[in-house]
Amino acid sequence: MERRTIGAAALEVGAVGLGCMPMSWAYTTSEQDGESSLRTVHAALDRGVTLLDTADMYGPFTNELLLGRVLAKRRAEAFVSTKCGLLVGEQHLVANGRPGYVKRACDASLRRLQTDVIDLYQLHRADPEVPVEETWGAMAELVAAGKVRSLGLCAVGVRARRRAASTPPYQETIRQLERIQQVFPVSCVEAELSVWSREALGSLLPWCEARGIGFLAAMPLGSGFLTGTLTVGGGFEPDDVRARHPRFTAEMMAANQPIVAGLRRVAARHDGATSAQVALAWLLAQGRHVVPVPGAKKERWAVENAAAAGLRLTAGDLAEIAALPAAQGSWD
Repeated sequence: MERRTIGAAALEVGAVGLGCMPMSWAYTTSEQDGESSLRTVHAALDRGVTLLDTADMYGPFTNELLLGRVLAKRRAEAFVSTKCGLLVGEQHLVANGRPGYVKRACDASLRRLQTDVIDLYQLHRADPEVPVEETWGAMAELVAAGKVRSLGLCAVGVRARRRAASTPPYQETIRQLERIQQVFPVSCVEAELSVWSREALGSLLPWCEARGIGFLAAMPLGSGFLTGTLTVGGGFEPDDVRARHPRFTAEMMAANQPIVAGLRRVAARHDGATSAQVALAWLLAQGRHVVPVPGAKKERWAVENAAAAGLRLTAGDLAEIAALPAAQGSWD
């Protein structure tokens, strides 16, 4: 698989990563199977995927434990990205950026992952009660201690916390990044980017590209919508986050079908390609440091996603995708 570099240290990763969250968190639990998930991770590694993206809160903790079983045997083949700073409360998620907590969380992640170093340690959410520079300084100390190789900031979901409707997407994130860059270099930013969610193209991705900072494209397949495999009005199980999501109502899924139809038209011009692979190839064409991290809990999807790294879209393909209608329905 093609390799891409992220951060000033030019860390190398496979062009397509593997989002491990669906194996333990947010999506339906009825299909979760530890052995099946293990096969999925092994299949991804076999095909040149190196970046495995997880977090301590997924499960919580069970996702890291699952990856630890793979890393115990194949650590040298993997680039491990995990996150800290977001706790699962009884009613909602709670940010915790206190330096002492961050250091304890890192040690716990290292134990669960069965490794002595984390390749990319990301701050999952900034704690509004703690200056972000203090949290970032504690994370920098983990690099100095040899427990972490590089640091990143996760900006998934930040649009819901804009101060005003007139505030451009990710403007506050960029200000935050500029502050923590003064403390320790940012190697990577993780944020949502896909054919139906393109806000990051306006400012956040250009900011990263100008500085050689890696960009992990989260939810690159629109939580499954862009694969074209979801049935409109089919419904989701109650524990699936999409059951409560504004863009996954039957009405909105029907309204957004032209986007999937457009991806299928492009795929039809590339022998054997799928709409999901086209969506991932489009992301790879957005910048030399962009690495999509599609989530997958089944082996066949991980294999299909990895193969997208070899799909080259033409200028005409990219123009056709750019002309697709904007997604309808609120994402926040």
